[in-house]
Amino acid sequence: MEPTWLRLRSAPEGKQPYLLRGRVIKAIRAFFDTQGFEEVETPLLVAAPGMEPYLEVFETRLTTARGHTARAFLTTSPEYAMKKLLVAGLPRIYQLCKSFRNGEEISRGHNPEFTILEWYRAHADYRAIMADCERLFTAIWHALYPDADRNAEPMLMVCDERITLAPPWERLSVREAFARYAHLDLDAIGDAETMRRVLDARGYQTAAETTWEQGYHQIFLNAIEPRLGRPAPTILYEYPASMAALARRKADDARYAERFEFYIAGIELGNAFSELTDADEQQARLEAERAERAALSKTMYAIDSDFLRALRVGMPPSAGIAVGVDRLAMLFAGVESIQETLWFPANEVFGT
Repeated sequence: MEPTWLRLRSAPEGKQPYLLRGRVIKAIRAFFDTQGFEEVETPLLVAAPGMEPYLEVFETRLTTARGHTARAFLTTSPEYAMKKLLVAGLPRIYQLCKSFRNGEEISRGHNPEFTILEWYRAHADYRAIMADCERLFTAIWHALYPDADRNAEPMLMVCDERITLAPPWERLSVREAFARYAHLDLDAIGDAETMRRVLDARGYQTAAETTWEQGYHQIFLNAIEPRLGRPAPTILYEYPASMAALARRKADDARYAERFEFYIAGIELGNAFSELTDADEQQARLEAERAERAALSKTMYAIDSDFLRALRVGMPPSAGIAVGVDRLAMLFAGVESIQETLWFPANEVFGT
């Protein structure tokens, strides 16, 4: 495989998607700076990374000159550290950094080393983050096309499909999405056995150990996700409580959580929460996720006790989001893979 740097040497016109990526990142910083956010930096090398059951980590070993050694990991997200800064008293923060996830295919939408944008607002909920997303994409578009009429409608072309970015974006609950695209009442599928019957009736592959969550994902990935974000971005909100992750449950319906993801042309770009601030509930969730990691034979490590300590000290009501910058750059560049905006994609570095 010819490396990107060599290909671009002989075809310099191909540099444009890579250069546009840099302009997108500059526009992101400009947006948050004008919104009163502080840019922060947190460690990439940590003792306790995220506990998401389905994510695998990169493990290494820290060794000091005095001979002290400790397990160390490349972080899957700066989330825990940024929430500690909320506790420290920083009310609006954002970060652009590298994160790392092992065990995934290198593909159109995945690279083991990727760039992530996270931002958090104290004294806000996930609805404020929805509005931030709408404003951010409009700001990026105007930064990339400064000569466009200020009244022009911001838009993207994704594989010859026109996507309108102008707010308000579509807001669709998970329940509504299952009803509209899968013709299913999600509230009526309350356990794994019922989910398996639904899957069997629709021709999906199941086994005796197929869980409710696995069935949910089979239906979602096949019947729902490809249809989201067309012809405008979709904010998919109110996830089942079993998928709350680090989001708080809805006060008026504990079956669902204040979590959303947003999509453009069937591509997931970001994952947001009204943050869970209850330390006891968060500890219980992390312990359950750790047990699930063990069942899935994932790398095991300790729960971040310093994160739980921060919650006990007191995190203000907050909301935040993680956005994949590589996918964002891919869409604005009008290319079909994040590899086309990375100067050194992993498949070239490692020959995969």
